[in-house]
Amino acid sequence: MSKTARVLEALQNGEQMTAKQIGARFNVGNPYDAVRQLRMQGFSIYANQRTNSKGSTKTFYRLGTPTRATVAAGYAVLGA
Repeated sequence: MSKTARVLEALQNGEQMTAKQIGARFNVGNPYDAVRQLRMQGFSIYANQRTNSKGSTKTFYRLGTPTRATVAAGYAVLGA
């Protein structure tokens, strides 16, 4: 199983991970590229930012369901 496929499997199981967690857990050299590849395959991966009590902001990636407007915009771009 490829590293990108393992990242996808974890996201499909409902996990939310930062880029640092993706890199460390799955030994991915460039976690941002892994997320980009999954997005190019058609998976809706969202980046949600959270700020902790100390003011530090982290970005967590999760797999989600696109809104109807997003799907409509995609089809409009494709000219369908």
